[in-house]
Amino acid sequence: MLKFYFAPQTCALASHIALIDAGAVHEAVFVSFEKEEQRKPEYLAINPKARVPSLVTDRGVLTETPAILAFIAQSWPQAKLAPTDPYQFAQAQAFNSYLCSTLHVAHAHRRRGYRWADEPSSFADMERKVPQTVGDCFSLVEQIMFKGPWVLGESYSICDPYLFTVARWIEGDGIDPAKFPKVAEHRRRMSERASVREALAVQEPRRS
Repeated sequence: MLKFYFAPQTCALASHIALIDAGAVHEAVFVSFEKEEQRKPEYLAINPKARVPSLVTDRGVLTETPAILAFIAQSWPQAKLAPTDPYQFAQAQAFNSYLCSTLHVAHAHRRRGYRWADEPSSFADMERKVPQTVGDCFSLVEQIMFKGPWVLGESYSICDPYLFTVARWIEGDGIDPAKFPKVAEHRRRMSERASVREALAVQEPRRS
């Protein structure tokens, strides 16, 4: 059985939703950031990056959200969570990679400034910049990348739980969601899906 390690209010939600979408039998394991369990030897043996998500498979451990999402889509093709056409699949990967490498990094500057600087004044400056940098990312998603009604167009895919996950951070990043009506409507529609409700029911009662 797959073992999926998560912490609430993190990008791990995207992969958790996708596992449920795919009908993949898995065990969801809570990693408490409050207790710094991600830095304990037991977890570092699973993921030396000290982050979530981690997915333990019979072939080894996968980390990084785009990789886990792609694995889920390709391992359960009957769920139709990703395009089979190589170019269209690459477009899905491009979208998820942008969320991972650019939008999420911009978001992390609000609470994880210590990754890039040492001076408290630098942390404050990075935090002030977050509404602009994250807002710019969502502007690109809203205006260019989002096809509608789902991210890639008519078909739901692994891009949708990922967008939903990062869109839940908008208000916390000091951004008015009304500026991005397509993203806001997508978040509303996603919140009504059974897989999303199931994943949140597991994650939200937990403390990070």
